[in-house]
Parts: sequence; structure tokens; C-alpha cells
Amino acid sequence: MNAIPDLFVGLCDDAAMFPPGNAPAARAVTAHREHRAAWYAPLVGPFLVGAAHLEDVVRAGDPGPAVLVVPAGPDGLAAVLAAARDAGLRVAGAELPYRPGGTAADAVRALDSVLPAGGVVEIPPGQGLDEALDTVAGSGHRAKLRTGGTVAQAFPDAAQVAAFILGCVARGLPFKCTAGLHRAVRHTDPVTRFEHHGFLNILAATDTALTGAGADEVAAVLEQRDGRRIASRLGDLTLPQVSAVRAAFTGYGTCSITEPLAELAALDLLPVPHPQIPEHA
Repeated sequence: MNAIPDLFVGLCDDAAMFPPGNAPAARAVTAHREHRAAWYAPLVGPFLVGAAHLEDVVRAGDPGPAVLVVPAGPDGLAAVLAAARDAGLRVAGAELPYRPGGTAADAVRALDSVLPAGGVVEIPPGQGLDEALDTVAGSGHRAKLRTGGTVAQAFPDAAQVAAFILGCVARGLPFKCTAGLHRAVRHTDPVTRFEHHGFLNILAATDTALTGAGADEVAAVLEQRDGRRIASRLGDLTLPQVSAVRAAFTGYGTCSITEPLAELAALDLLPVPHPQIPEHA
């Protein structure tokens, strides 16, 4: 039996250098190499490199395939990509938002001009969602939803996340999530009191959307706080269902790789017995 079930292969993009982890480049790159060599390596997606991190990452050494995160949006993409390639970074893709006053079409055009494959467009929830999803769905790039941040307003509610998932599924548009998915299951942070979505909730909600369920049902799955119940449901998925879910929800950015690994083990979603989980991120 594989150490990492198919449902979780490549699920966790390594965002160690991003908040709230904010790991320095040398530590983040070293840890990523260790993750890539560990028994749980199939869980690990690409190394995410912010535009501001580029020089530090290059000095730290080759992290392997990397995805550039370009918060400046379409106008900043070409220069960051050129700098990354000139420095010898192995660029596997790029993620960018469209700026206030811009459109998803601006982001798609920027990606098409320098990176026809491997692009991700961050789409804000709410007004204009359908138009933005239509644009990205016809492009060959993926969509991205920001599911949290450092302020309460950065966390979309369950209805907004459900609308995004349903919109992507209806269009056959693969998507990823970023930020805020610190644990497997929905919870309230005891310090900030922020309501965090869970990455297992996203997986289960994606499966629910694929069955043709409506917005209320998908939102209810996102709001589920019973980890054992969600784990049981996901553990019962057939291989075709697993393939469909992961073709839709391709992964999420996390500042820790071992924390989601530990949560999967605690919910008996990894084969038992499994090797010891390291303590570092």
C-alpha cells in the first residue's frame, strides 16, 4: 500500500516562506528538499516562491520545481519570470491576482504571453465571480481562491466558497486554494477567533459538488466540524471519485507540510502503521 493515498498525492504546495510561517529562505529550501526525500514525499507539491523571495531562494540553493507567486499581478509577471529563469530557478508555473480595476482576462493574457501552461489566476469571491470563472475556464489555466489571511475579512464564508467550488466544477475548471487552511477540519482559532476552513472540508465539498448537489448542501459540508465524519466519507470514495475530486481541487498552499500530515494520521487517513512524522515544518 502506498504511504500516501491517491486522494492526498500532491495536495500540499509548500508555502513555508509565506505568512504565518514566514520561514527564511535557507530553512525553507532545506526543509523542502527533506520533504521531497521523505516517505511522505508524494504529499508534497511544488515550492512556492514569492516575487520578494526570489533572490533569497536563489542564494539558498535549488529547491526543485518552483511556482512563482506574483502579487503585483499581470504587470509584474514578465519581469519576475525572466529574473527567475535567468537565476536558474526551475519554474513550474506562476500564480497571480488581477489588480483592483483589472479583470481576469488581464491575468490570462499576461500568463499566455510568457507561460502558456502552469498558470493560476486568483479570483476574489463575490461579485463578478461567474464572469471571471468563464474567462479562466477557457484559458487552460487554473483558478485560485484565497481562503484566509491575517485579518477576519480575508476569510470567505461557506456560501462564498461553495459558490466558487460549484462554479469551477460546472465549468470543468481545476482550482486550488491558498491561505487559512491550517488544519484538516473547519475550526475557530482559539487566539484570533477567525473561522478557518478545513482542507478535508474542501475535498469533501468538491465531491459533493461533483454529485450535482446545490449550494446549500455544499456549504453545509464546508461547515462540518466533525473530523471523523468527514474522514469516513472521504475514506469511502472510490478510485474514480478520488480522481474526479483531485482533477477539480488540485491542491492548496500550506506553510507547513508536516502539520497536515499529522492531522491525516490522527484521523486514520494514512495507512497504519506509518513511519514517524517529523516535528519540523
